[in-house]
Amino acid sequence: MPTRREMLMLAGALLAGPAAAAGAQPVRVGVLQFGTVSWEIETIRRQGFDAARGLEVQPVRLASSDAARIAFQAGAVDAIVSDLLLAARLRAEGRAILYAPFSATEGAVMVPAASPIRGVADLAGRSIGVAGGALDKSWLLLQAHARRAAGIDLAGAARPAYGAPPLLTEKLETGELDAALLYWNFCARLEAKGFRRLIGADELARGFGVTGPLALVGYVFAEPFVAGRPAALAAFLAASRQAKALLAGADAGADAAWTAIRPLMQAEDEAAFQALRRRFVEGIPHRPIAAEQADAQRLYAVLAEIGGEKLVGSARSLPPGLYADAG
Repeated sequence: MPTRREMLMLAGALLAGPAAAAGAQPVRVGVLQFGTVSWEIETIRRQGFDAARGLEVQPVRLASSDAARIAFQAGAVDAIVSDLLLAARLRAEGRAILYAPFSATEGAVMVPAASPIRGVADLAGRSIGVAGGALDKSWLLLQAHARRAAGIDLAGAARPAYGAPPLLTEKLETGELDAALLYWNFCARLEAKGFRRLIGADELARGFGVTGPLALVGYVFAEPFVAGRPAALAAFLAASRQAKALLAGADAGADAAWTAIRPLMQAEDEAAFQALRRRFVEGIPHRPIAAEQADAQRLYAVLAEIGGEKLVGSARSLPPGLYADAG
C-alpha cells in the first residue's frame, strides 16, 4: 500500500504534464529533476525531433527513483528510465512492458588520487560507501569479484555504508570514507576533481562473461502504451536515436546542443561539464539488440544466483519479449 508521501508524489506527477499540442500525440516520460535522462528529453524537445514525428514528449518531473516507479505502475507516465532488473521483474510478473537500452555507462568504485587502495583486496578493513543499497547490482558484483579474485567476503571484511550518492560523494571528498561505489555521473564529477577509479561496474560485468558494453538502464514502456500506441512507441525510439546522434557529435551543432542542456547538468565547472559529456557519449548504446540480449542474459543469470529472489523475483532468466525493437 503506498504511503501518504508516495501518493502525494504520484498526484504531483498526474498534474505535471501539460496538454499536448493540437494533433500531436503526448508521450509522458518520468524524469528526475537533475537526472541524465532529462538531458536527452530536453534535446528531443528543443530540436523538435518529437514534433517532426507527430509526438509531444512531455517530461513529468519526479522527486526520486521510488516516485518514478510509483508513477509508472499507477499509469501516470508512459515511460521511465530504470534498471533492466526492474523491467525484467515486471515482465516476468505478466506485465507486457518493453525495455529499450538507454545507456551503457556504469558507475565505479572511486578513491582519492593518493589513496593507498590499489586493488579490490585493499578494501578489506576500509570504509566504503555504497549507493543503491545492499542489493545494488554493482555492489553484488563487486562482492562476487572480491570472493573470486581475492578470497574475501567484502561485506564482512570492509565497512560498507549505504546512502544517497550526493551524501556519499561528500563523505568521500571530506575523507570520512575511504572509497565509494557510485553512479557514473557522480564518478565523472569526482574524476574532474582528480579522484581515481579503482574498478568500474563494466569491468566487473566483463569478469562474469559480458562481451561488450551493456546497457543496464533503459526506457521502460508501460503496458497500455505498448499495446495501444505502437506507432508512437516507434516514433519515440526514433526521436531518442536522433537526439543521441546529435549529442554524440563533435561539431558545432553538438556543442550548441550541449550548451543548451548545460543548466540541467549542474556542472560545477568546465572540467565537470566535459567529464559528464564524455561519459554520457561513451555510454550511448550502439550494439544490435541481439548482442545486448545475449549479454544481459549472461549477467542476469549471475545476478539471480548472487542476489536471489530478493533481487530478481522468481524468474531465473530474462523473460522473452522484453526488448523493444529499436528499428
